[in-house]
Amino acid sequence: MIWLICALVTASVLLYVFYLPGKLQLGPEKTRLGYLRERREAVYENLRDLNFEYKAGKFPDADYQSMKLSLEEEAAGILAEIARLEEAARLHRIGRGAV
Repeated sequence: MIWLICALVTASVLLYVFYLPGKLQLGPEKTRLGYLRERREAVYENLRDLNFEYKAGKFPDADYQSMKLSLEEEAAGILAEIARLEEAARLHRIGRGAV
């Protein structure tokens, strides 16, 4: 009798863990451009936080300058790639006849 109860509990747990409903709700598909825009906002927020914490005296000047330069370089790279992708999309639309 114990074996039967253990088997039923095990089967129930496995069914609960591995059961997939008929319809899965997927989120919107992320594009490279969408990812870059989210990353840009995160870098900008990090720059704002860094500036606030520096003014609050939490970072020495050398550390602040180093971290600021690193974030600014990352932001510049992201902005360049966003511009490149937007220009490619614009040229693609023009090539298809839509402006």
